[in-house]
Amino acid sequence: MAYKPELLATAASLEELEKLMAAGADAFVIGEARYGMRLAGEFNVELIAEAVKLAKPKGVRIYAALNNLMDNDTADSLGPYIASLHHIGVDAIVFGDPAVLMAAKVHAPGMALHWNAEMTSTNYVTANYWGRRGATRYVLARELNMEQVVDTTAGTELELQVQVHGMTNIYHSKRSLVDSYMEHQSDSERLPVKDKERGLYVIETERQDERYPIYEDANGTHIMSSDDICMIENLHELMEAGIHSLKIEGIMKSMAYNETVIRAYRQAIDAYVADPASYVFQEEWLESIQAVQDSNRELSYGFFYKEQVY
Repeated sequence: MAYKPELLATAASLEELEKLMAAGADAFVIGEARYGMRLAGEFNVELIAEAVKLAKPKGVRIYAALNNLMDNDTADSLGPYIASLHHIGVDAIVFGDPAVLMAAKVHAPGMALHWNAEMTSTNYVTANYWGRRGATRYVLARELNMEQVVDTTAGTELELQVQVHGMTNIYHSKRSLVDSYMEHQSDSERLPVKDKERGLYVIETERQDERYPIYEDANGTHIMSSDDICMIENLHELMEAGIHSLKIEGIMKSMAYNETVIRAYRQAIDAYVADPASYVFQEEWLESIQAVQDSNRELSYGFFYKEQVY
């Protein structure tokens, strides 16, 4: 079978999932906050089942996010939850905690397992460690540069996933830091809403032009990057390396924005797959993204071309 990378997306709702499928997404990561971390939207089991029904006829895959930090109560509930996901036809589970892997082996035999520990997935030895324990995909840390990404492809047979577009998390605390700050300022009534829709951000004293989105949810406080990764110009380097899955992170982005981005990356991937030897980047793909990009957020290459990144 000829190489064709997966275009992986997130979705905040069933409506967005349908729109992004039409735009060209091959797969989605969705889930609920109890089990998944930093999700674009909340999908309980019933909504995940609806997503599967919408996706399966179109050959689109649904992955359930179970990459949260697991306490004892959550770990105890994993068996029934994973059994439900298996029953409704979810294609894979995204996990970081071994408790998820062990529960999946019992309650969802044969289901694909994608290991995602964010910052610590930095080498192929670790990839192969999890591969021997049942993982089928290794989600690479966003702090790796291109050379390290390519080296990892040569050292493992696991599928590799790389984020190619969107904002990234730079800090997470289980504490409610915004609430604590407002209480310290004796102004706790001023911000009754602190979620992803509120539009809060942090500014550094030394760099007033850098704005870092911040929000709170059931999993604590999340501070996000001040810019957005955009690898569409250099996507061919990742495809030449044989990266299996290219992820568009749609958290805190509008449906229209994500739809535009998915269409652009779909065109680039299809053009490369059709004729890798003659592939040429088309400026209009980037220009379509630039047209909807927030003027306060730069498009960047992330860590892909930095020498020391972690």
